[in-house]
Amino acid sequence: MKITRLFIGITLFVGFLTFAQDKAFTLEEIWGGAFRTEGYQSLHSMKNGTQYSVLERDDLSKHTSIEVYDYATGQRANTLLSTSFLADLTSFQGYTFSKDEKRILLSSEVERIFRRSTRGIYHIFDVPSQSSFKISDKKIQSPLLSPDGNKVAYVLDNNIYVLNFVTGEEIQLTNDGKKNEIINGITDWVYEEEFGFVRAFDWSADSNKIAFIRFDEKEVPEFSMDVYGTALYQRQEVFKYPKAGEKNSKVSLFVADLSEMALDEIKLGDYKDFYIPRIKWTTNPGVLSVQVMNRHQNNLDLIFVDAKTKTSKVVLNEKDEAYIDITDNLTFLDDNSFIWTSEKDGYNHIYHYKETGELINQVTKGPWEVTSYYGYQPKNKTIFYQSVENGNVNRDIYSITLDGKDKKRLSKKEGTNYAEFSADFTYYINYFSNTTTPREFTLNNASDGEVVRELKNNKGLLEKLAQYDVRPKEFSTIEINGETLNMWTIKPKDFDPKKKYPLFMYQYSGPGSQQVKNSWNSANDYWYMMLAQQGYIVVCIDGRGTGFKGAKFKKVTQNDLGNLEVQDQIAAAKQLGALEYIDESRIGIWGWSYGGFMSSNCLFKAPDTFKMAIAVAPVTSWRFYDTIYTERYLMTPQENAKGYDDNSPINFVNGLKGKFLLVHGSADDNVHVQNTMRLVEALVQANKDFDWALYPDKNHGIYGGNTRLHLYNKMTNFIKENL
Repeated sequence: MKITRLFIGITLFVGFLTFAQDKAFTLEEIWGGAFRTEGYQSLHSMKNGTQYSVLERDDLSKHTSIEVYDYATGQRANTLLSTSFLADLTSFQGYTFSKDEKRILLSSEVERIFRRSTRGIYHIFDVPSQSSFKISDKKIQSPLLSPDGNKVAYVLDNNIYVLNFVTGEEIQLTNDGKKNEIINGITDWVYEEEFGFVRAFDWSADSNKIAFIRFDEKEVPEFSMDVYGTALYQRQEVFKYPKAGEKNSKVSLFVADLSEMALDEIKLGDYKDFYIPRIKWTTNPGVLSVQVMNRHQNNLDLIFVDAKTKTSKVVLNEKDEAYIDITDNLTFLDDNSFIWTSEKDGYNHIYHYKETGELINQVTKGPWEVTSYYGYQPKNKTIFYQSVENGNVNRDIYSITLDGKDKKRLSKKEGTNYAEFSADFTYYINYFSNTTTPREFTLNNASDGEVVRELKNNKGLLEKLAQYDVRPKEFSTIEINGETLNMWTIKPKDFDPKKKYPLFMYQYSGPGSQQVKNSWNSANDYWYMMLAQQGYIVVCIDGRGTGFKGAKFKKVTQNDLGNLEVQDQIAAAKQLGALEYIDESRIGIWGWSYGGFMSSNCLFKAPDTFKMAIAVAPVTSWRFYDTIYTERYLMTPQENAKGYDDNSPINFVNGLKGKFLLVHGSADDNVHVQNTMRLVEALVQANKDFDWALYPDKNHGIYGGNTRLHLYNKMTNFIKENL
């Protein structure tokens, strides 16, 4: 067995540990927010590039305002808006500027629908006149100001409306919207969850046209769940949810020309059973870009639509043996050439194409991944991005010219760096942390990455943690099944290699995910430290199928989810169990969601390796999960029944020997509680003893009030009693 030590964060922690005390972590502190880091308020960069705006709230008056500050000095320049001067609005929760910054869209009374979707009351504030008005008395969805700032489009009751501020005219573009049947301009549940967007309409550059996607979900099967609440009778939530192999919404594309009052459907080609995961107008106001993907998600066409002739042509095609990831990286330059990201050379990189789809050049190259694309600065023809070039557990900020030259590493500290750039890419705010440094926020020059000034740090948290027995993560790699896998380990303070310790494993393991990374602690990390204080060794290993090590490593699990990943966790448990200081008879594993699917399989398939497992909100059969996510990796059940059933925990309950805790929220709209109920029934019929808990009306996150505290108390007690 080979375990290679990586001294990331270990030597850095020495100075901090010199002053460490022996205070133990408690779940009440962890889930009460005692170790939460201070964040930095999200900024909106003003178009001049030298100033930014923030939303501020007066705790006494409850009024909110938009304050403008200078990047370089941090000094307040002016108050752009304050609700103390508005008669019809006391406070608001968010704001968006028009392109010329003369009008501001204000949101209030916002309520969540699903993971990303919301509805709320919206006002328009006119900066020159310092006046405001309400768009609608009803709660609307996804309002979007036109580029000229004179109109707003929004969705109400599944129909699209346009309000013209200049004329006062309101136009209803569609009238066939109906719940659980037709949606115009807003995505259905599965698009929102898996393609990561809600607004399915976009303005053209000249503010005269709106393109939108229409979803016909009449044939999509319905899912229902009871919400118990506090009333005498529960209520039922019913929504369309296409499970793997079932019918999806039928999508179609429309363009509304407001100047001609015309609405036309756009024929994209001879596609059947397809997705439209993105639409975006190009810099040419008459040309719309549309991404069309087949149901298997391994063939993607980038299509340009001529809005005048209603004709379309494919300008770029991507194919992959496994699947293609959808991103928001598509950027159109002034000449309508475009920037695109792709894994076609085996790693995610940036490419520059002509308007015709002809490749100009590959901008970034190498055996590493571009992890975020931040944007393009026309003045210096420079692209800004984040990558794992400096080790795949780290993140760094880079700049590179459009021709692929003059690459610069802008971030200076090793760990996790994220960037938020000013509108003209003169400055960026660097969000930095690593395993020994809680989040730091600095203003940096985009030209060289040099720090202009520190904005905020969390040194106060470090001082507080100096009282505690902090257990640092030790990074290493482990050789498993012919691969070098990343691992972190948390050990008890008085670790003695001659003693035997129980081993508790955590993993998620889903395609493209990463849990072993050089960043500051999450709440779970303090829980792992607490367990280490109680004598457990905790480890996490990113096995095959996880991300940021190239497409081959990520996509090796294709059509066989839960096989190689489970093999890796079992093999790792056996290798670690062979170490002198690990008690191989006391190895446990846990995970949430995909991780719960994994931990269940590990316990059932390797009963002589694992003594116990905890599965929270697990998928127990991919037949129960949605089309887009599941079929991306497994195809349909009709095409690949073996891939679904050979790795379903439901089919391996007879292997259970150890202790098993199963947890779910009854109102989980994502991984339905059906998964747990079917596993429970299989366990009962196999006459297997196990523990389980349902949290009423809780979704996939299982939180609210004391819920998380209760859950982690339950899991902690289960570990202490059974490991």
